[in-house]
Amino acid sequence: MSSETNPEASAVSSNGNNGAGLQSSDTRQYVTFMAGDEVFAVEMAPVQEIIRVPAVVRVPLSPPTLEGLANLRGKVLPIVSLRRALGFAERESDDTSRAVVINLSQPMGFVVDRVASVVGVDASKIEGVEGIQGTVNTELLSGLIKDVGGHAMVMVLNFEKLIAQEFSQLSNLHQRQNSALQSGLDAGKNQGEAERSSEEELHLVSFAVAQQEYAIAIEDVQEIVQVPEQIVQVPHAQSHVLGVMTLRSRLLPLVSLRRMFALPEQSANEQSRIVVVSIRGASVGIVVDNVNEVLRVPRRNVETMPSLLARDGDMADITDICRLAEGKRLVSIVSTDNLFRHSSIKEALSTVTANNDATSTADHNRNDAQQSQTGDDEQVVVFRLGTEEFGVPIDSVQEIVRVPETLTHVPKAPAAVEGVINLRGTVLPVVDLRRRLGLPTVARNDGQRIVVFLIRGVRTGFIVDAVAEVLKVPRHAIEPAPCLSSEQVTLLARMANLEKQKRMLQLIDPDHLLSSGDLTSMNNIAS
Repeated sequence: MSSETNPEASAVSSNGNNGAGLQSSDTRQYVTFMAGDEVFAVEMAPVQEIIRVPAVVRVPLSPPTLEGLANLRGKVLPIVSLRRALGFAERESDDTSRAVVINLSQPMGFVVDRVASVVGVDASKIEGVEGIQGTVNTELLSGLIKDVGGHAMVMVLNFEKLIAQEFSQLSNLHQRQNSALQSGLDAGKNQGEAERSSEEELHLVSFAVAQQEYAIAIEDVQEIVQVPEQIVQVPHAQSHVLGVMTLRSRLLPLVSLRRMFALPEQSANEQSRIVVVSIRGASVGIVVDNVNEVLRVPRRNVETMPSLLARDGDMADITDICRLAEGKRLVSIVSTDNLFRHSSIKEALSTVTANNDATSTADHNRNDAQQSQTGDDEQVVVFRLGTEEFGVPIDSVQEIVRVPETLTHVPKAPAAVEGVINLRGTVLPVVDLRRRLGLPTVARNDGQRIVVFLIRGVRTGFIVDAVAEVLKVPRHAIEPAPCLSSEQVTLLARMANLEKQKRMLQLIDPDHLLSSGDLTSMNNIAS
């Protein structure tokens, strides 16, 4: 039991320990609690702890009684509404609400209105439920306790039956979950092999600076982070150098691309991002106005910067131009190799070299040990549906495009299909991912994007609320998602539990976004 329950347990033990009977082997301990207007009890044995109701991440395709998933000391914990499971009226959690963590096939937290006490009950005082079958649904009850803890009657809930009823597929999903987990780990590798068989492409992260679009090769991007509230200024630095920030216990130099390109000044805002680039073992954060999307551009659409426009010296940073949307959209490709020759970048790096070198040998060795144990990070594209964050392997994303003003409707298409668009001369079926995951739909807006996947040979776009960033997730932070339903454990088999950032990403396996029947329909639509 957690320390939170100790005062209650102590108080009840002192009140209830009124005879030698409580010391006998026939005495059982129960936790009593309120849900609605009723008093219930559960045997102490499976109760792991009692906690305040935590913040949760909502999970699509899960049973309706599930509130979501919470982080409990680095572990993912499903949180279930007991009121909803018992058919009682909804009520917002308050200061008295608690989550009773019960460990049967796996730990699960059940939200109750209030924990009453911990009591010792002689087995002879526990009665069957036959006497109340006519007035109360007794399927979920294993017995009745009379005259205990100040209550005339306490109903003993059978949580095994409750879990079996609400999560009927829970017990037989573990083997499938492990298979789905391995499939998720291999998805990026298989997708990459399939893509290499097609024509060669450039994978780019695109971003905007002063309403102009630029891009950097995805392999040079370590991660994309928000601009911190505090940036430490570097004395006597060039104007391009904004200062340094702390990123996971290391100092990261920051430079302004606006200043490097001699563009008008603009203060950072909620849309601003830092693109952390790496080359030759060094890292620098480049501040941009906003990150747009991940692009996959055929090399035939990439041209070398015309010689008349190319510049020498410090500012020879843009080497190529890629033509999109039949030439109507031009994206300048920034060469990080040339960028790192820039004098301001060199100065920013030299500013933090001494500080980073001053990191203790013990810390360095510990980080190396952790890296050798966890292996490489997994790179994911993070997008949002409502307030929840989801991730997909970067190798599975063909490209990310804006949602056009109109989509062509397709008669007799699957329910989740919004329509089709013309994407560079090919027909692309587009699915509303909210509808696919059983979430409420929202009106179209400028922030939405279409994420394009190649699913078993069929190119399909999925509308998301917003694409947030490209993120490198340590493999040790990725774990199997709790088994909640057959569809959920196949599609959302893994979770990235970023405890220090207080974030949980639900990792989607794109290969399972469409059923076999839907794939056939998408193929017919694309044809």
